Amino acid sequence: MRPEGKTGKTRKTTAGRNPAVGAHAAEGGYLDGQMLIAMPVMNDPRFERSVIYMCAHSSEGAMGIIVNRPAGSIDFPGLLVQLDIIEKSDQIQLPENAEMMKVMKGGPVDTGRGFVLHSSDFYIQDATLNIDDGISLTATVDILKAIAKGAGPKHAILALGYAGWAPGQLENEIQHNGWLHCDADPELIFGTDVDEKYARALRKIGIEAGMLSNDAGHA
Repeated sequence: MRPEGKTGKTRKTTAGRNPAVGAHAAEGGYLDGQMLIAMPVMNDPRFERSVIYMCAHSSEGAMGIIVNRPAGSIDFPGLLVQLDIIEKSDQIQLPENAEMMKVMKGGPVDTGRGFVLHSSDFYIQDATLNIDDGISLTATVDILKAIAKGAGPKHAILALGYAGWAPGQLENEIQHNGWLHCDADPELIFGTDVDEKYARALRKIGIEAGMLSNDAGHA
């Protein structure tokens, strides 16, 4: 599923491996199914004040979707037209959840590819990755067709690209005070008030944004 028909500049990630397959390891300190929260020391503009839902994390690396960075002027109905899923004249007939569906900049890797993070009431055999707590990831155009017909998941966001880490890279960034983490919830992932997600994620671990410092620590 390539909404923009191009591939973005790739950040370090696990070579030769599909990021949407396997790598589920809830034990051992892995963070799949959790939210990463960027610390103030994060000087990479691609991740500043970002909140990332972790789809996969293991000894082989990690993959996540940024859920609080809108994709600017790109909207979901327009993408459906661009992908020839609907005709332009059919945009006004889309179901409400399709009209309101958020399009995010999911991360700097493979930015021409679309990833749908969604509630687990929708599943495509051999295409959907069930992650945790009723959250799944699907990266085929079939889910977009289902959403356009009103037959998709109850909750979903479309992300262009993803965030990827090579083996040990995320752990190193956390050790160097790059990230905090908190439990995920549907409002943090799918909520429409995108600008509030960063502060809301911090509040889940008892922190107000103004309290943060660059001192090392873990949530």
